[in-house]
Order: sequence, then structure tokens, then C-alpha cells
Amino acid sequence: MLRVMTWNIRTGGRDRGGADRLDRVVQVVDRQTPDVLVLQELRGFDRAGLMATVADRVGMTPHLARSCFGQPVAVLVRPPYRVLAAGPLRRPFHHAAARVVVSTPAGPLTVLGTHLYPYSGGRRRMEADWLVAALRRAPGPLTLVAGDLNSLDPTVDHTARLAGLPALYQRRHLRRRGGAVDTRAVARLLAADLVDLWPSANTGTPETAGLTVPTRFGGAEFAGMRLDYLLGSRAVAERLRGCQVIRDATTDTASDHYPLLATIDL
Repeated sequence: MLRVMTWNIRTGGRDRGGADRLDRVVQVVDRQTPDVLVLQELRGFDRAGLMATVADRVGMTPHLARSCFGQPVAVLVRPPYRVLAAGPLRRPFHHAAARVVVSTPAGPLTVLGTHLYPYSGGRRRMEADWLVAALRRAPGPLTLVAGDLNSLDPTVDHTARLAGLPALYQRRHLRRRGGAVDTRAVARLLAADLVDLWPSANTGTPETAGLTVPTRFGGAEFAGMRLDYLLGSRAVAERLRGCQVIRDATTDTASDHYPLLATIDL
């Protein structure tokens, strides 16, 4: 079984003038032991060897994608899984996107780890299109998009939930023309024949069980949302054995996002 986890750890697990949450992040990773770990908001991880230090603590090999505008992202792989290819996607993502191809018994698995633009649905849609183009170049049918997509699920009515947000944060999820809820980024990825793994593994479960933000740590810009996704190709979805949001006393305060974990039979 291959365990894949995605997590936005909020500003590198450290807060300016506040507590260092990085030990809690490491504790969660050690407890869940993912084989592939996709992290977002890695502020400072591209300096002073911090990425290598954290990767060593969790026993994984890191592949960091730096950002010109926002914060880095990374895909980490646990031995004995072997990486066939790795590198950043050469597109101007606001944060970044990393591409890692992992050798598995079922064939190469292409993982795209990313963190889409938070402030504009139009820009998120553009970044989603770049991800779709990268998926078309995958060396096999096993593909996975993982990360904080900052976008809402197009199959759910979000009107009431967004109504409770301050106008500043509502605008992040509304179309500029007409004010409709903007779900285009996830819709583009689903239209590329990707499967949303959380609802696929949790048929009949209340939608609220899949919410990944906010945690008890905070998040004034959130109103109970599912912003973190694992989207797999049909070949991955057929091998899915489970997908869950990790909620416990540690993840309550380690970040403003909960981690999302999938188990895939490869």
C-alpha cells in the first residue's frame, strides 16, 4: 500500500513572533508515515538547509520547488520508493508546483504537488490548466495532483457558507462578473478525467467530514471549507483503498489546515 499525504503547514510551521509549530508537523508525519508527502507554504525551507533538516527528521527524500512570488512547495518520498524524475514545473505559479515521478510495482506514478493562487479564481483556473498540460506528459496512467488548490468543489452548493465570510474573503471565491461561486480550477482538473479521491472513498459521508480548514489554530479567511485535494487518474482511483482528513489534538494546532491522507494499492 502506498500512503500519500498532502498538507499546507502554514508559513513553514513557524509564526512571526509566535510559537514554532514545526515539531508538531514532524510529529504528525512520523505518526502517519506517508510514503509520499506533499507540503505547501514552506516559508524559509529554501534557505539555511531547513528543507534537508526536516526531511532527515521524517526519514524522507525532499524535492523542493521554489517560488518567485509566494512560498515553496515540496514532494518528499520515503525509501525504498525510488524517484525516476523530479523538478519544478516551469510555469509562473504564484507559489510553485513540483513534479516527481515515483517508481512503483504498478508502474511510474507522477505526482504534481502545488498550491494554487489564493486571491483570484481566474488565475487559479490558469494554473489548473498548466497542471493539466503537465499531466498529459506523464510517462504512464498513474497520475496524482495533490495540494492546497484554494478552490471549492464544483459539485457542492457553497452559497450559504460563503455568506458568513467577510467581503474581503468572499471575493476570493466569487466570479468577478455576476458574483457566482468560482469553482473553475477544480472543475478544469476533473474535466481532465481526474477523480476527487476524498468523496470517491467516502460515498454517503456528510460533506462536512471532508473539510480541511480551518483548524483550532485559526483561519479568519475560512468558513469550513475543503481546499486541500488529492485528485487521481482513473488508474489511481481504481486502486484507492481509503482517504481521510487527519484530525487529532496535534493537527488541531499544527497548522490552519488539516492534512489529507490517501491509501492506494500499488
